[in-house]
Amino acid sequence: MQDALPKKTLQGKTILVTRPAHQAAALMSLIKQAGAHALPFPTIEILPPQNPQPAITQFQQLEQFDILLFISANAARIGMEMIQQQGTLPKTIQVAAVGKATTRTLQQLGVAVDILPQSRFDSEGLLATPQLQAVSDKRILIVRGEGGRELLAETLRKRGAEVHYAEAYRRTIPNTDPTPVLQAWQAGQLDAAIVTSNQSLDNLIQMVGEAGHKALLQTPLVVISERTREVALERGFQHPPQLATSPSDDAILDTLTTLFQPHNNTE
Repeated sequence: MQDALPKKTLQGKTILVTRPAHQAAALMSLIKQAGAHALPFPTIEILPPQNPQPAITQFQQLEQFDILLFISANAARIGMEMIQQQGTLPKTIQVAAVGKATTRTLQQLGVAVDILPQSRFDSEGLLATPQLQAVSDKRILIVRGEGGRELLAETLRKRGAEVHYAEAYRRTIPNTDPTPVLQAWQAGQLDAAIVTSNQSLDNLIQMVGEAGHKALLQTPLVVISERTREVALERGFQHPPQLATSPSDDAILDTLTTLFQPHNNTE
């Protein structure tokens, strides 16, 4: 798709990219190809769990589970690394992924995905899949970061499943100097921000502090889930965030391009 993009569709714009550093390179490259300046400001840092043993113990017992559910690309990458250190995936286990990026990560690791949302790529979308409707007496292992949402487990338990967690990583707020972001706002040169999770949004608010709070709330956002869109409005953002059609880099770039088309200028 990159070759088909109109040249310099974001000419002169500055876009704040809040993805973790190890996940931002491809998106930043697309933004630069479209003529914009990509300003990196990771608002989440991915670290190993303080105590990995509970997850390791679950991964050593995978043959006892019917479904292995990965909640993010990080869960897929780090979880599969831990699983491969213990052995291999049982052939009988079904693998579920919350979205396309998670699926792509698993496929790159040689893991076939059996359960994938068709439209909404979040917990709600995964819960809507036919395979997760009749799960009575199924044993499900959810691979996630420490302290994630409880919706998946709670809903699956209500449907009769036995659900366990393998918390393969933790998310922390980076100790990053916000000065370049504050200076961009002061110069009137920060045109939009990309935010890919609720935690990323709340960390961004905290990291720019009081000095950047007003400017941040006036900054157009591109988000990848309806939940994050709703949270942004609750936090006081003045422009309704633009929702990308999927979490893919191409979809995010398409949404940015649409945001700056003359008929869609945010006032």
